[in-house]
Amino acid sequence: MRLTSKLISTLFNPILMPLAGALLYFFISPRFTPERTKKLILLGILVINVIIPYLFYLLLRNLGWITHRDLSNLSERKIPLYLCIMVTCITLIKITPSEISFELYYFFLGVLGTLISCQILVYLYFKASMHMMAIWGLTTFVIGLSIHYHINITPLIAILILCVGAIATSRMYLKCHTTEEIIIGSVIGIVPQFILFGFWV
Repeated sequence: MRLTSKLISTLFNPILMPLAGALLYFFISPRFTPERTKKLILLGILVINVIIPYLFYLLLRNLGWITHRDLSNLSERKIPLYLCIMVTCITLIKITPSEISFELYYFFLGVLGTLISCQILVYLYFKASMHMMAIWGLTTFVIGLSIHYHINITPLIAILILCVGAIATSRMYLKCHTTEEIIIGSVIGIVPQFILFGFWV
């Protein structure tokens, strides 16, 4: 069970969720997007939102500024979160501006809201679950796409909700978070995306 929980935590690493959101968007959306544009957007998101933060994380770990890969120490979350906020702003401006894809634009705007909320909680000495923020943000976005395009993707939504349960269980089994931290992480993952529904759904 411990090995399975670690595997789930790794597969659903929060750093991968922005890329997963873009992939699911292009899979679900009936809107025509040139293949070259899709590849450029996905490549940009991969580099800016996954590779650069991961390399920065390795640098901080080698410098001893981060001691645990789950950022369980509150003070160690501040710099990585600032970096993620910065790269999300770059993504909004350069990779997914509203004139290219307003759905992805509002998805990343919701991600930005979640990251800022998480950073505020760090300064309030509260460690919300970033895994839950990420998976719930992704799930809420997919639900929004279903409503927006009037497409029945219930099986996909059901799979994502099962993933939510699996991630919450694994994080609690590994004693990475309390029930309260799981719940608050879920809330700040859902709320920014849900609020933005009014602008694009």
